[in-house]
Amino acid sequence: MAITNGTYLANLVNPQVLADMIDKKLVDAIKFAPLADIDYTLAGRPGNTITLPSWNYIGAASVTAEGENITIYQLTASSVSATIHKLGIGVQITDEAVLSGYGDPIGEAIRQETLSIAAGVDDEVLTILGSIASSMTASAASSSAVTPDDLNNALELFGEDIDGTKVVLVGPELYTALRKADDWLPASEIAADRLVRGAVGEAFGCQVIVTNKLKAQKKAFIVKPGALRIFLKRDTLVETQRNIVNKSTIMTADKHFVAYLYDASKAIQVKA
Repeated sequence: MAITNGTYLANLVNPQVLADMIDKKLVDAIKFAPLADIDYTLAGRPGNTITLPSWNYIGAASVTAEGENITIYQLTASSVSATIHKLGIGVQITDEAVLSGYGDPIGEAIRQETLSIAAGVDDEVLTILGSIASSMTASAASSSAVTPDDLNNALELFGEDIDGTKVVLVGPELYTALRKADDWLPASEIAADRLVRGAVGEAFGCQVIVTNKLKAQKKAFIVKPGALRIFLKRDTLVETQRNIVNKSTIMTADKHFVAYLYDASKAIQVKA
């Protein structure tokens, strides 16, 4: 007799459902996402190389005497070409693990694939920040490490635009030094104004984010919202394939995206 309401492996591993679950969690999992505008306009468009614009400032307005013509400037934009990247990760789960294993193997696979893709996006963001032009790069006083004073001094590169929300990305070593700074505010005092979830405090008007990706890197980045853009080419695609020989299911997930520095005046690199 046919089983009409049994639970099969296909019910537990549904690619469409898993893709939706990963996508909903992904933006929160991307640690640096709040620093970037997330853009979906590339979805469904052909090609893997895109040209990204960046507007050039026309300059300050000048005094115009009565009866004289206002000076007309041409609005121009620079551009940079960027290639879409594909991040991919996969796991293999046996039927025994799914049906009889301890805990929630499928849930753990979703969690780890989400974290893996998010980590890949964060790595790309740090790579982009590492390409900040010399005009927005400050050298530390010492070649051994970036200090809190170096961060404070680097803020002058923002010029008159120094006001506003700012986030500084630091490694664990610099975080330790920042906590001893006179200007340090713990996370409990900035909770209502936190831009990025996970900010551990504030120093010199910058919300502090600690990342192991900058451990022993002798550099830090001060970033304003809108400095970065992350273009997502396609929602996360999850696919599964059965191995009928060893009775397991392979589950892969991939994300197509590109990150770039949209407004170079809103990001500072500080390096020893």
